[in-house]
Amino acid sequence: MENTLLDRKPDAKAKFRLIDCDIHPYMASPNALDRFLSQRWIEHRKTFGAHVRRATATWVYHRMDNHGNRLDAMPPGGGPPASDLDFLRKQHLDAYDIETGVLQPLSNACALRSRDYAAALCRAMNEWQLEDWSLKEPRLKASIVINPEFPEDAVREIDHWADNPNFIQITVPPRSAEPLGRPNYWPIFEAAARHDLPIGLHVGGVNGHPSGGAGWPSYYLEEHQTNAHTAQAVVTSMVMEGVLERFPHLKVVMIEGGFGWVPPLSWRLDKHWDRLRAEVPHVKRPPSEYIRNNFWFSTQPVEETPNPQDLTDLCDWIGWDRLLFATDYPHWDFDDPNYFFKAPMSAEHKRMIMRDNSKGVFRRA
Repeated sequence: MENTLLDRKPDAKAKFRLIDCDIHPYMASPNALDRFLSQRWIEHRKTFGAHVRRATATWVYHRMDNHGNRLDAMPPGGGPPASDLDFLRKQHLDAYDIETGVLQPLSNACALRSRDYAAALCRAMNEWQLEDWSLKEPRLKASIVINPEFPEDAVREIDHWADNPNFIQITVPPRSAEPLGRPNYWPIFEAAARHDLPIGLHVGGVNGHPSGGAGWPSYYLEEHQTNAHTAQAVVTSMVMEGVLERFPHLKVVMIEGGFGWVPPLSWRLDKHWDRLRAEVPHVKRPPSEYIRNNFWFSTQPVEETPNPQDLTDLCDWIGWDRLLFATDYPHWDFDDPNYFFKAPMSAEHKRMIMRDNSKGVFRRA
């Protein structure tokens, strides 16, 4: 198969290296984690499989038959896209001169109903990221995988890895069993703030509920659109439950949920807070201030506007310092760094998005 992007050269005008905050590594085989699991859990996987809070219909669509991956990302030696480190280096890290790539593993470990198996699988996923990716390729930084439904175990996992320089954030699925702002999740946010590690909320998760507030969607197009709805619901929950008042230095990165919704959500919340603030006395400032101070947003997927200037105006309102470059490699909606943003911007703003902002959010980038 011809790999059309292998010969692409880094943008000659970009006199800086890039930071990509969304790279998805895949396991070369279903048994890839076995060397990190005890025999008990290997037998459990073989006998019982993964019992997850599944309800969302994402995986039934043909678009997901190949995990949503680009066909040209298939390694020459076989295996799923992004399962071969040497090929990932050549096709992505080297081709685009990536200085740092943040690994975003997609795993059911964060949605298992079995508490003990979930804890074992989270530990195995983190050891796999370290041994097979970060230690072999220093440009790749890992994300601490946790199961947020068992906060005590999640905090234990965070504390275990937090001082390891190969881990750069804590990954949490935004589709949780309850709204993420609820106090039962606060120990996770306390641990993140204590260790100065961002919370990365990458779209997805299986929580046992329909993906949209209006019930089950009829089409994949509807299902895919609910990623943005989920992102808005999570931001609203964290603001209104008082998470960011309690943990004012907490950093939250919204990944792959878009960002065109940020201004209207902020305006609407400010209006309602102004009239109903007696209900939430713990929210001491306008919601837009918490959103502006504590949240960052990945550029992929960019909501392209018919008029490019409108996209520039959107970024002006959100803040150019709030946007982090992401490719979503190796998925089908991958954003090429040379063409990702069809909006007029200054060289300074381009550098902020593609490198400098991430340096500020991820202290180990």
